[in-house]
Amino acid sequence: MEGVQLLGRDSADIVIENGVIAEIGSGLSRAGAQTIQAAGLVALPGLVDLHTHLREPGHEASETVLTGTRAAAAGGFTAVFAMPNTSPVADSAGVVEQELALGEAARYATVQPIGAVTVGQKGERLAELGAMASSRAKVRVFSDDGFCVWDSLIMRRALEYVKSFDGVIAQHAQDPRLTEGAQMNEGTVSAELGLAGWPAVAEESIIARDVLLAEHVGSRLHVCHLSTAGSVDIIRWAKKRGIAVTAEATPHHLLLTDELVRGYDARYKVNPPLRREEDVLAVREGLADGTIDIVATDHAPHPSENKACEWQAAANGMVGLESALRVVHQSMVETGLLDWADVARVLSTTPARIGRLDGFGALEVGAPANVTLYDPSIPGVFTEADLHGRSVNSPYLGRDLPGRVQWTIHRGMTTVADGVLVEELTA
Repeated sequence: MEGVQLLGRDSADIVIENGVIAEIGSGLSRAGAQTIQAAGLVALPGLVDLHTHLREPGHEASETVLTGTRAAAAGGFTAVFAMPNTSPVADSAGVVEQELALGEAARYATVQPIGAVTVGQKGERLAELGAMASSRAKVRVFSDDGFCVWDSLIMRRALEYVKSFDGVIAQHAQDPRLTEGAQMNEGTVSAELGLAGWPAVAEESIIARDVLLAEHVGSRLHVCHLSTAGSVDIIRWAKKRGIAVTAEATPHHLLLTDELVRGYDARYKVNPPLRREEDVLAVREGLADGTIDIVATDHAPHPSENKACEWQAAANGMVGLESALRVVHQSMVETGLLDWADVARVLSTTPARIGRLDGFGALEVGAPANVTLYDPSIPGVFTEADLHGRSVNSPYLGRDLPGRVQWTIHRGMTTVADGVLVEELTA
């Protein structure tokens, strides 16, 4: 690669040999090597998503590991953590090893399974956490995402259990009693539309409980898709107290608000719901000042029929892998809140660290060649042509988004070349 801007800063050449970054400097070359003319492209360590729904096994009408990792590569991602809400649920060593094998066969991105906290994600008894941790998948992140681990005793036991192998519990913070029948954010818009509201306190109360539990047992807690100003305040308080908590924000909670629900377009139906403008600004501030550690997509594909229906009947969720970097560019970089080194931190280095995923998050000599080259100068409208998964439930269709992923390199293998997804990968 010639003339890339390392983390958006100094121009440099990068030499990749045998799947590893062999040299970084200026005026570099290798006889017979493929040369990528990369002047003006921002070089980032390959992106890592800590929150992806790949649906396989069991829900292949929505997505498969192959189609989901193709979408990931198109968005600049070289590794994704696969949520456990499959069928069967990923609550045993056998299922997580199956997911790992599917990812290895697909090759577009490394797939790291996330194990369920409770059997069947039912919240009643702990799943086989130790067996999943010691399996070939080496699971270190556990979540019932889609469902809150609402029982305080089970949450405490889970936090205690994962300490022995440096695991982390990733909580979907939603008090189920406070959100029964909820259809959107509770506030002015929900009142005007007559839709049942999802109050901010339903998220904030669970986060408050869980950071205190994490402190009590001395374990690691990760908060999924944080979405309210109050949640940012709680995480900020917990970190100042020295509690081992990390948190993620989604791209859509950095950009979109509950005003979009007025059109009853189910592409905007998601859990947690789109919040007020004040919440969006608070989440941006929290990401900028380090209170929120990472951006994770919560990529949640659904067949068209699950979205092309009345609002109340529609499924929650949005696809987000292909658009994530562009949305972060628009909401955080163009606003001056983050620079490209910060983007590398929140979309690669820190997600890999939280998930204990070796070989990712570093753009340095000797590291595996996981690299994303991004052109921030290309304007464009996001369309279905930008989507490479099995579902098209993106909230950004028809929206102007800056930039484009030009090259994605996964373990030395090119998966996106000159802005085009490579259809057939070669060794």
